[in-house]
Amino acid sequence: MPFSSPHTARRLRHASGYLGLGMVAQAALELDAVDPADREHPEVLGTRAELLLGIKAWLPLTELSEHLTQVAPQVEHGWIHWAYGLRELERIEEAKAVLLAAEPLHGKTCAVLHYNLACYECLLGNLPNAKRRLRTAIERDAHWKEAALTDPDLARLRTYIAGLE
Repeated sequence: MPFSSPHTARRLRHASGYLGLGMVAQAALELDAVDPADREHPEVLGTRAELLLGIKAWLPLTELSEHLTQVAPQVEHGWIHWAYGLRELERIEEAKAVLLAAEPLHGKTCAVLHYNLACYECLLGNLPNAKRRLRTAIERDAHWKEAALTDPDLARLRTYIAGLE
């Protein structure tokens, strides 16, 4: 889907660059300067979600990411950010439900979806499901094992994680 304004792509590049450097205020200015006709574009919404994630604005992140999933359900990070914001608000059951809704669209390719579901299952005390989800995440992307070893959400699975090949 093309942008309405030729300047939007440049604004997004600048905003992403600023976010990468931790310059949140400058990134916000770039996003605010995006042509109003492009503000609902999935790339613009996704970059704004990254900004909200960076500043830990959990409620606005959940609201924006939920909207992104309605505008562009094919954008997996909309679902991931929505669920993560809910998790940070300690709304674990809701976070789990979001990712379960995303699973038919992204479950075959998105390792982080399974990793986050492992975290939510563990927090909810569903350890067999947490183990299954974590195995799936690691099968899709082996780096998740290393992340799991120090993730406080998976503390109850430490011994299990250490034994995974």
